[in-house]
Amino acid sequence: METQDLTLDELRPRLVRAMLPHVAFDGWTPNAVAAGALDAGIDPDIAAITFESPAAMVEAYIAMADADMLAALETANIGALKVRERITLALRTRLDQAAPHREAVRRALAVLALPANLPLAAKTLWHTADTMWRAAGDTATDFNHYTKRMTLGAVYSACLLYWLDDDSEDGAATHAFIDRRIDNVMRFEKFKGQFKGRGEGGPSLARFLGRLRYPAV
Repeated sequence: METQDLTLDELRPRLVRAMLPHVAFDGWTPNAVAAGALDAGIDPDIAAITFESPAAMVEAYIAMADADMLAALETANIGALKVRERITLALRTRLDQAAPHREAVRRALAVLALPANLPLAAKTLWHTADTMWRAAGDTATDFNHYTKRMTLGAVYSACLLYWLDDDSEDGAATHAFIDRRIDNVMRFEKFKGQFKGRGEGGPSLARFLGRLRYPAV
């Protein structure tokens, strides 16, 4: 299909995927866009106007990564797994798929950390956690819908930061770290029951989520 025949929704992931090897050196910049367009055979003039900012490039990358993760999970036989195992598989799949482009992910986090991009960081983190839960078969529509995604978002963030500096063979250390963080999720389900109906003297939801986000290794 010719570039001019592609919709933006089709063009962006194709271009982002081709950009990834170049982002490690050029960052999320027009230079990486131009190099990716050349590799993918995309009209450079069209590529140049596909993203209005580095934040838009990162948003497109995360959307692509969410879609790739979901596709992989849909082909796996996760129906036979327990919910805990499904979430563990989702976290491992997401990070394992990103392994060839670790530096691009690091640079993406740097873009999202800019004050102007913090709302986008929250939005994309929620979408990733929501994609994981939907892949795991979650259908909650009550308070649990939100707490599950908040908790998993905190866990994923912690795992992502750990993974960035993991040089163990086949990511074994990250996989073990994920298992420990999933233990936190299971404890949180118990914690919610204690939290409901408690006053100021009860457990603190904010403190608990903070420990998930910045855990002791």
